[in-house]
Amino acid sequence: MTEISLKFGKETLQMQLRDEILTGVLEGSFPPSPTPAEEQKTIVDSLRNPINSKPLAKIVQPGQKVVIMCSDITRPVPSYKILPALLNECNAGGIQDKDITIMFGMGIHRKHTKEEQKHLVGEEVFNRVNCHDSTEDEYVLVGTSSQGTPYWVNKLVTEADILICTGNIEYHWFVGYSGGAKAVLPGACNYETIKHNHAMILKEGTGTGCLEGNPVRADIDEILNFMPIHFIVNVVLDDKKQILKSFAGHPINAHRAGCAYLDGIYGKEISQKADVVIASCAGHPKDINVYQAQKALDNAFRAVKKGGTIILVASCKEGFGEKTFEEWVRAAESPQAIRDRLARDFQLGGHKAAGFAKVLLEAKVVMITDMPAEDVKAMFIEPHTKDELQAVIDRETAQAKSVYVIPQGGSVLPKIK
Repeated sequence: MTEISLKFGKETLQMQLRDEILTGVLEGSFPPSPTPAEEQKTIVDSLRNPINSKPLAKIVQPGQKVVIMCSDITRPVPSYKILPALLNECNAGGIQDKDITIMFGMGIHRKHTKEEQKHLVGEEVFNRVNCHDSTEDEYVLVGTSSQGTPYWVNKLVTEADILICTGNIEYHWFVGYSGGAKAVLPGACNYETIKHNHAMILKEGTGTGCLEGNPVRADIDEILNFMPIHFIVNVVLDDKKQILKSFAGHPINAHRAGCAYLDGIYGKEISQKADVVIASCAGHPKDINVYQAQKALDNAFRAVKKGGTIILVASCKEGFGEKTFEEWVRAAESPQAIRDRLARDFQLGGHKAAGFAKVLLEAKVVMITDMPAEDVKAMFIEPHTKDELQAVIDRETAQAKSVYVIPQGGSVLPKIK
């Protein structure tokens, strides 16, 4: 028997599995966590040796208006580590702090408090330059994509002489990867644009780790045909949210280099899918609610056979995590009904319910959770408490010939060789 630890909320649960059926424990290949000095070095090195671009200090010119897109409070990007070096490079090119605006890409999220803005960028940067939520201004139509998406973008962003996008690169369950031009779409766009873009979730080619042929990512990147992104700074984080490596330069080429690096850390090649996949979200805050836990479910789905079973270990003490998502789940008669509803009436939040439905149409899902059983059943998932973990594993693997365990299911992506 092999004993494996799984994070659950702020606890650690123990499980056992028969050696003869354990096909593999899928974990990331993390290098040692960097020191603060090493984090700063990779940022500065990337700024001065960018990918397919001149260094930022040689792109900007005195008197130009610079807008720097930053992620909002819902994202893990340590902007306060990135921005000082980025501002210094702008200054080195002759840009004064008064001509720089930090724009938080809000998408459809709620506005920040000033304290939240200060927390995101750090007190020094907050006092140096203007900080601004993207939802505080009117939007300008800059063009329409080949797939019909109207690009309504924050006016200040469209008027910038130099637009710089920052962010982190991690797996995204239908865009493929975060980062790159995603800072602008959805970050700086209005509801109509985001809705049209995200409605393509049901098309072929979308999915975690999918870039080529992904219509949602293609629609995001196509915005470059209508407005320039002059420079990006994207970072890849480890499981402790420390900066492993920074990628700067061309908005497509630098982003793709970061995606390839991410695959080397979080991608896990497998030769075959398994009968059963046991996946933990990796504990708090990744399993704070179902809306967040969906990432682990989607990653586990990549490793399970059609008709197989996923055991999702996710506390979800805060319940569903999003109002529209919960409403759609409770209103549905079946997983297929959710997919059908999204096809005729796309709503943000409902798209996440459709993500669950996609998995449930092809696999059985059992959940080890703190959520009330009736709420879990409303999602067409079988509920169990943490005390039942081993009993559930023994039952679901009794006839199995192959089992994967993914302790960091929210981050690690299984990929068939």
